[in-house]
Amino acid sequence: MIDINQIDELARRLSELVPPELRESREELRGAFRSALQAGLSKLDLVTREEFDVQRAVLLRTREKVDTLERLVESLEARLSGSGEA
Repeated sequence: MIDINQIDELARRLSELVPPELRESREELRGAFRSALQAGLSKLDLVTREEFDVQRAVLLRTREKVDTLERLVESLEARLSGSGEA
């Protein structure tokens, strides 16, 4: 899920970028930024860092297995081509 504290921090930073003449409405802008960020981010298909790390580990294990199988196939092909020439 999206961390609400990170959204608040980003909204705060955005409100600090507002020109000085508009700073009087900083809290109102911060709320608008927060709402816009939450709405935009909620539409994205995001995963948690934990889910990402789990999938990354699965992918690495799968890649290792594929590499092992590729070496095995190459070895078997070498044997077959070597025995066919004799």
